[in-house]
Amino acid sequence: MGDIRNLKTEQTEAIRQVTSRMTFTKNFRSATAEEWYVFIPGFKDPATGGAAGKAIVHYNLWGNRDMFINTTVILDDPELFSENHFQLVYGIGDELVNRLVGYADTLLSMHAGPNSYSAEYRQKDESQTGGI
Repeated sequence: MGDIRNLKTEQTEAIRQVTSRMTFTKNFRSATAEEWYVFIPGFKDPATGGAAGKAIVHYNLWGNRDMFINTTVILDDPELFSENHFQLVYGIGDELVNRLVGYADTLLSMHAGPNSYSAEYRQKDESQTGGI
């Protein structure tokens, strides 16, 4: 297991400013997957000068109602590999899951050099909270 890192609240507003201005362009879609180019203000792909990253959203259908989504994000700007940007990388991952995937159960795999990580996003289990 990797190091545990604390998120610093003083960077929250700076992260929010970047993530609120992110944009996406769908590059490809099939019956089970989507590929998005991710444009992050202040960052770019060093080879092309274009999108700083790519998100691949792959749908695994378990039946008529159940769905699990595997989301892979690859960030290409080496500046995002810097340790001082790890909180921003986490914020980018959260925002991409919120905007591109929504509320489905999701396994995120973020690739950003030393700032790479995996996370699982789960819907709230209504049976445990006495839901509807």
